[in-house]
Amino acid sequence: MDTSPADPDAPLDRLKVLLDLLLQHQPASAGTPLATALAEHLGGPPHEMAVLSEEVQNHRFVDYDIALDAIASRDPANDVIGIGGGESRYHVNLPDMIQPGGGYGRFPVAQVDYANVATGPDSERAAIAMGIRRFAYACVPVAVLVRRALPGRGRGLATLEVLCADRTVSAALLEEVRELSLTRSVLRGAVVSLASSGYEMTEEGLTFIARPQLRADQVVLPEGVLERVVDHVAGIAAHAPELKRLGQHLKRGLLLYGPPGSGKTHTVRYLLGVTPDHTVVLLAGETLRFVGLAAKLARAMQPALVVLEDCDLIAEDRDMSYGAKPLLFEVLDAMDGLDADADVTFVLTTNRVDAMERALTQRPGRVDLAVEVPLPDAAGRLALLRLYAPEGAFSEDVLADTAHRTSGTTASFSRELIRRAVLHAAKDGVAPGDRHLHEATSEILADGERLSRALLGAGGEEKSGMSVDRMPRVRPGDGEVYC
Repeated sequence: MDTSPADPDAPLDRLKVLLDLLLQHQPASAGTPLATALAEHLGGPPHEMAVLSEEVQNHRFVDYDIALDAIASRDPANDVIGIGGGESRYHVNLPDMIQPGGGYGRFPVAQVDYANVATGPDSERAAIAMGIRRFAYACVPVAVLVRRALPGRGRGLATLEVLCADRTVSAALLEEVRELSLTRSVLRGAVVSLASSGYEMTEEGLTFIARPQLRADQVVLPEGVLERVVDHVAGIAAHAPELKRLGQHLKRGLLLYGPPGSGKTHTVRYLLGVTPDHTVVLLAGETLRFVGLAAKLARAMQPALVVLEDCDLIAEDRDMSYGAKPLLFEVLDAMDGLDADADVTFVLTTNRVDAMERALTQRPGRVDLAVEVPLPDAAGRLALLRLYAPEGAFSEDVLADTAHRTSGTTASFSRELIRRAVLHAAKDGVAPGDRHLHEATSEILADGERLSRALLGAGGEEKSGMSVDRMPRVRPGDGEVYC
C-alpha cells in the first residue's frame, strides 16, 4: 500500500497543462493569424525578429500618427491591418501576439481601430487607435504596431512597436518619426490650454483655442506702450538668428500687473493675435501646476509663449506665508530650466504685484520687463466708451460726460455700462441713444449698485503700482497701459 504523501501542486500542474492546450487552440473561424500576415510581409518568422518600442504621451499621439502616415505613404504598397483577439489584445505586447505557442491563432487579422482626435479648435483626424502599418523603409520591410493610450485598460501611454529583421532600420525609422512628429505637430503655431470643460476640441488634457484676432485700435493704450510690449515678445523673435549669433539670450519674461478688470488679459489676447507663428500654452488657476509640462512643450515648439494668468495665486512671497510652496518652485524651475537660446516668452499677469515672490520678479531672465496696467484715466475711459458703443448711437457730449462721471472704473466697467444702455433701448423697442446711456450710468452709479460696481472693478482712482526694483518697466510718464 502506497503511503507517500500526495503532491499538493499536482492539481495546479494539471490545470497548467490544460491552460496551455487552450491557449494553443485555434478556432476554425479565427481568420488569418496575425503572425502569418506579418511573416508574409517581412519575409521570415516574425517571432525571430527584434521589436523596438517607443512610448508616447497621448497628447502627442496624433503627431506620431501624422508622421508615421507620411513615412509609410512613400511606399505605394503600404497597408494597415487590424488585430482581433477581443479584450486580451489590449493587455499584451506585439512579441506575445506572434509567439508560435501562446500568441498564434489567438490574435487574427481584423478591422483596424480608429479614433477621432483633435488637431485644432475646429478640426479633427481619424488616427489609428490600434493597428499595424506594413510598408518598406529604406527598402526593408517593416511592421509598426500603433496603439493609443487606454488608461481604463492599464495603458497610460501610447506605444509604437517596430518589427523588422534589421534593428538598425527600426532605430532609423523611429528617429525619423520623432523628428517629423515635431516639425508637423498639430501643436506648432496653435493656442492650447491645459484645461477642459468637456465641450471643446480636446486631446488628452489639451484644449485647442481659436487664436484671438484684435485690431490695434481695439486695445486702448497711450502712444508707444503697446508697441513696446509687442516688441519685447515678437521683436526679439524676429531677430532671433542675429541675437543667437552674437551670443545673446532669447528667453524672456513679461509681467503685466494691475487691478482686476483693468485689461491685462485683453492685452495678452492682442499679443496672441500678432504672434501667429508662436505656439501658445495658457495656464490659469489649478492648471498652473502644469507649468513644467508647458515649458517642455514650449521648448519643443518654439517660438512659443507660456501665459500664466493670476500667477500671484501660486507665487506669493514666501515671507508672507508658512511652509514650502512646491508649485512656486515648479514655476521658478520651469523658467530657469530652459536654455538661454530658447525662443520662449513667459507672460505673467497678476493683480497683486506686492505679493509676488521676489525671486520671480527681480531676477533677470525670469522677468525682464514689467508693465503696469492701471485704471484708465479720463481720456482712456472716453476711448473705451467709444470702442464699445454702437456706431453713431451716442453723442460726443454724453460720452465725455459719462467718462467724467465714471472716474475710477475699469475697462470691464465701461463695457458693461454700454451693454446696459443698449439693453434699456431694446426694452423700449428703439435704437439706443443718449437718454439710455444717461439712465444706465445713473443706475449703475446708484448706491444700490455698490456690489455690482465692486465686481466690475470700480474702486476709486487708486493705482496698483508697487515698487518692482531692478526691472525695466512702463510707468506713468512713459505711458500707462489701461486696457
